[in-house]
Amino acid sequence: MTSSHETDLILVTGASTGMGAATAKLLSDRGFHVLAGVRRQVDAETVRGVGIEPVILDITVPEHIDALAKRIADDPKKRKLRAVVNNAGIAVNAPVETLPLDQWRLQFDVNLFGHIAVTQAMLPFLHQSRGRIVNISSVGGKVAMGTYGAYSGTKFALEAISDSLRRELAPHDIQVVVVEPGGVQTEMTPHGIERARAFVDEMTPAQRQRYGGLMQAVINQSAEFTKKGLSAEQAALVIAKAVTARKPRTRYTIGRDAALLTRLARILPDRTLDRVAAANLRAHFPKEHPA
Repeated sequence: MTSSHETDLILVTGASTGMGAATAKLLSDRGFHVLAGVRRQVDAETVRGVGIEPVILDITVPEHIDALAKRIADDPKKRKLRAVVNNAGIAVNAPVETLPLDQWRLQFDVNLFGHIAVTQAMLPFLHQSRGRIVNISSVGGKVAMGTYGAYSGTKFALEAISDSLRRELAPHDIQVVVVEPGGVQTEMTPHGIERARAFVDEMTPAQRQRYGGLMQAVINQSAEFTKKGLSAEQAALVIAKAVTARKPRTRYTIGRDAALLTRLARILPDRTLDRVAAANLRAHFPKEHPA
């Protein structure tokens, strides 16, 4: 896929920070004009740069998506939309028993239904350009650890929808690619940890007795997982490859951890994978809550 600032548009959602911001910068450096979706004006000013045009885009707000579609349709240089990177996301982690339904709905609205809404709105433009959709999933789209039911539920669903979409669009020369990050140093994990701690505070005493140790272990493991992860800029290299490769793979992983876990999920029996997950988590439990 070749480009210049005069001829190609790429949309990157969730571009305020982390992988989204790094991907927007890398693609603009490679000659694309990037529409960088951000939720706040202060973030728009942060990401704005040569070849990066911030657009206010909360993917759960239909009016924002409509305005984006109008922006592309009315592009003053009549540039084509070459690719959509569905990157926006949040992490909501808590046991299935304790997570309020409104939080389940929020997780699915942002991580799944918002992406579908953006994709539906952008597909008319991608049909014109024979462009590409890159969906940012997660290793959690292949392996669902304890307390990750809601988050992994959205990512498993995104994987399935991506498969369906890829098969629907292949006859129309539109490619669909999934990217599965493992540990990456982004702001999403600290925000997710804050939410997780708030959910612990909201548990009943009985629930806290059952799940308090597990929640703390997951928080500790997530913090370490992220600290040892790749930088956002390294992750962006993989996403940019998914966007620009002439013949992309259907899936890319980011990081050795993601490559290993997705491979183990394919070959290990469920009970064996359960034991591996429990063993990896055991060292992160607080002493007063043994695994």
